[in-house]
Amino acid sequence: MKKKAYTDEHAEAGVKAPLPDIDTWPNQYRGYEIEISTPEFTSVCPKTGLPDHGTLTLRYTPDKLCLELKSLKMYWLEYRNLGIFQENVVNRFLADVVKATNPISATVIGEFTPRGGVYSKITASWSRKRGR
Repeated sequence: MKKKAYTDEHAEAGVKAPLPDIDTWPNQYRGYEIEISTPEFTSVCPKTGLPDHGTLTLRYTPDKLCLELKSLKMYWLEYRNLGIFQENVVNRFLADVVKATNPISATVIGEFTPRGGVYSKITASWSRKRGR
């Protein structure tokens, strides 16, 4: 039997890792969108241990709460040494934003720099109307 290159442990790595809470503050307005981007995002491949670099962009329509940017930065920094697949980064980040703010809608886009000639762009979206 051929040994799998990627294990279930690789696939689950980082998905349930403890990360800091993202602070919020009361929103004063309605009907607008916020876009936040971090062009120096870094995480680690759980199989190879090599760094993954990229840009994470969050677009969300707040309801009652907005994300506090300093705590968001501290949250992002925790990924620096976390072994987690790129797809899981994007989906985990989206889930944590939804949990923190209960927005009207949110989209996270991860654009990761090429490694071995392969570029990936991962998009995950959530809205109250349709869920994930």
